[in-house]
Amino acid sequence: MFRVGTPVLCITLSIYKRGCVLHMSHLAISRRDQLVVTVHRICRKTLIIIMAKSETCLVNLHYQDGSEGSPSNPAKFKNQDFAQIKADCLHKGELFVDNEFPPNGLSLGDLPDMSSSQESEVKWLRPANLLRKQGKKDQPAFSKDGMSRFDFGQGDVGNCWFLSAISALTFQENLMAQVVPMDQSFENYAGIFHFRFWRFGKWVDVVIDDNLPTIKKRLLFVSSKCGNEFWAPLLEKAYAKLCGSYANLRGWSSSDAFKDFTGGVNQIYYPTEPNAPSCDELWLTLSRATKCKSLICSSTKKDAMANNGLVMRHAYSVTGITEVELNASKVRLVRVMNPWGRREWNGKWSDKSDLWDKVSPEVKKKCFDRDDGEFWMQMEDFCSCFAKVYICCETPNFLDGDLKCQWNCMIYDDSWVAGTSAGGNVKHSTFATNPQYRIRVTVIDKKEPGDKNIVLSLMQKPHQGNRIEIHRHKTTLTIYKIPPGTPQGRLQQDFFQRNRPVKAEKTYSTRRDLIELHSLEPGEYVIIPSTNEPNITADFTLTVYTKTDE
Repeated sequence: MFRVGTPVLCITLSIYKRGCVLHMSHLAISRRDQLVVTVHRICRKTLIIIMAKSETCLVNLHYQDGSEGSPSNPAKFKNQDFAQIKADCLHKGELFVDNEFPPNGLSLGDLPDMSSSQESEVKWLRPANLLRKQGKKDQPAFSKDGMSRFDFGQGDVGNCWFLSAISALTFQENLMAQVVPMDQSFENYAGIFHFRFWRFGKWVDVVIDDNLPTIKKRLLFVSSKCGNEFWAPLLEKAYAKLCGSYANLRGWSSSDAFKDFTGGVNQIYYPTEPNAPSCDELWLTLSRATKCKSLICSSTKKDAMANNGLVMRHAYSVTGITEVELNASKVRLVRVMNPWGRREWNGKWSDKSDLWDKVSPEVKKKCFDRDDGEFWMQMEDFCSCFAKVYICCETPNFLDGDLKCQWNCMIYDDSWVAGTSAGGNVKHSTFATNPQYRIRVTVIDKKEPGDKNIVLSLMQKPHQGNRIEIHRHKTTLTIYKIPPGTPQGRLQQDFFQRNRPVKAEKTYSTRRDLIELHSLEPGEYVIIPSTNEPNITADFTLTVYTKTDE
């Protein structure tokens, strides 16, 4: 067992780039026991290796504690220093106005459901001014009695995916505190707040002013149900700034927000597709994910059953699961929440279902007959009504439910460079020029058929600040097993011509976060991330999780 402050070097991954020399440096274990962190500098790129014991956050500790991009010292988004700006405003007796995300139409963006006449009615108001105009005597509060999924409701922008992700986030106190600094309030007030998000391997601190868009004295977007609590609309504004505008919060998925909240392992399940996991398998997955304190959301089909209360093509958060006994049989229930804070499922086990009268009084306490957007439904109905289920966890343990399993986590920031390291797909003669990652697999559970002992994540790093303008290239990951005795170093084109990949996608993906799970026998392998076409310059972050028996 290693302790905080013990310098340890662990070498589990080799990266080969043309003409590069590998330099290694020790890093002390930081913040938490039983964690080993090493940084490798290769051609001015950074590889971070994290070996963690159970109950340790893998993804949040990419960097040595205290270095820029770590959880305790996030990088300054737009080079804005929250503490310095607030101190300056207090010294001058001024309220902060954010010129990087100004209170005007540029920050709203092109909202398709808003006419030009409506846009002219938008007024940006600070919380105290808004409350006064509403005739309220309450003082604004950042948070009252903690942060809950019942605190807020969706506004006029179509970002149900984001708000359902916030609902899921409120269940995980440690993650919530990482995203939403809890020491904020309207005391010692300077009109400035800040929030933290994970972006491509590092945490960033996003500074905002508290001017919020309103129409006719009400918030245009997310609002507090109690009227004078503002953590949710301020968090939404910070995320809008991260994405480029409020308009850019339309049309994404909960898995995008999950990644930005945690940097964790994302997985999407499709209950209604022909080759989907069975209802029993999905229940097992939800059970494992819940035990691992995962974030869970879902989205309905575009042709959801009429008159069942569900909204078509809409995102919901999954807030709990349980089993109840009815007529001596077990019934599996899923608790789901609509971010609108209203409009609920009206089928079996809904708030007003008479099935709750047929269970014990103790079980009936699980049902709250109130119009708050949250409801229970039977697992079988959940599987038939929801097209996607999004699960994100800081470690891959939710995949098989083995909470004691240990993982090595290796993160590499790299790039494809046209003419140098952008070789295109395996059919091109330049394929071997792509970045290469040699790993050694040491552990597989023979008792578990198809044990997934390797998890890969490939994320493209866009240069554009406006999310809606981001263009992603078609990418994939190809894996080859390396025969014993193969010399160290880069593998040349003849190796790839002689050997067949153990995994090669026939199609390339434009997903923001390409996640793959693999069952690999012990041995050495090489992972090749590539674009479909050669000579495409782009940056990426590759994360490799490997099971370990340590």
